[in-house]
Amino acid sequence: MNTVENPSEEKKYNKWIVLLAVVIPVVVAVLSRLKLQDFGIEVEPLSFLPPIYATINGLTAFVLIFALVAIKNKNRKLHERLMKFAITLSVAFLVMYVAYHMTSDSTKFGGEGAIKYVYYFILITHILLSIIIIPFVLITYVRAITHNFERHKKIAKITFPLWLYVAVTGVVVYAMISPYYI
Repeated sequence: MNTVENPSEEKKYNKWIVLLAVVIPVVVAVLSRLKLQDFGIEVEPLSFLPPIYATINGLTAFVLIFALVAIKNKNRKLHERLMKFAITLSVAFLVMYVAYHMTSDSTKFGGEGAIKYVYYFILITHILLSIIIIPFVLITYVRAITHNFERHKKIAKITFPLWLYVAVTGVVVYAMISPYYI
């Protein structure tokens, strides 16, 4: 395996990173607000999905932690497989999230008092960081596949806690809103 760093090798991926970092959040936002029923497509609400995609978020958090342990133990191959799995889990989450919101109305949080502010703080930071994390994950991944390991390590120190926060808060948001699902 070539371990020589070559930042110019990364450049061929930059357009894809920028494109995906913009397109993914926009597509998720647009599709999440469209209802299939509004287009005459009769479909049952996919109300079974939220606990599944919350579980996927939780699994992603564990996979990220195991991947960190793997690389700390110098098991690069296991780390690589776990990180690819974490990316796959995140894509699966997005697909299910969009599918749910295209077939179901949004659930409103019913808590009152201080817990309402806690919920909205967690929700807003979760949403904002889920957008911000996309280019971080892509850049971190590209630096690994282009064997720019020193640059990979530098950005991974930022990517890991952000991604872990998004995964964990996804579970927390679900746990807090789940009593209000119809």
